[in-house]
Amino acid sequence: MLSPRRTKFRKQQKGRVRGIAGRGHRIDFGDFGLKSMEPHWITSRQIESARIAVTRYLKREGQVWIRIFPDKPVTKKPAEVRMGKGKGAPEYWVARVKPGTIMFEVGGVPHDIAKEGLRLAAQKLPISCKFTVRPDYNGES
Repeated sequence: MLSPRRTKFRKQQKGRVRGIAGRGHRIDFGDFGLKSMEPHWITSRQIESARIAVTRYLKREGQVWIRIFPDKPVTKKPAEVRMGKGKGAPEYWVARVKPGTIMFEVGGVPHDIAKEGLRLAAQKLPISCKFTVRPDYNGES
């Protein structure tokens, strides 16, 4: 699963995911993309399960790019612990995803195979997603 090798600070405040994507909203590497339609935190486990779903369907043909990275630690206190006594330990990592962010890209496969593979990946994610095609895509793969 994805996580940073090292960070400047061990813990972060919650924050909010506001606005629409100002970067990472264009298909840059492949021909097809999976675009988020809602703001959300996507965990490293969700990213990994979506990656496995799409690579299994593509039968390791073509190429898959993961455009989001979980760089935000989420802390959690143990079960049945009283309030107070400081912030909990880092539990897992999340990527902040704004509406319009391209999360996955696929290249080197036909349109119908890429669409079905990214549909399977979208089922593993907690947000609604949209299949998008590169504007200058001409149908050759």
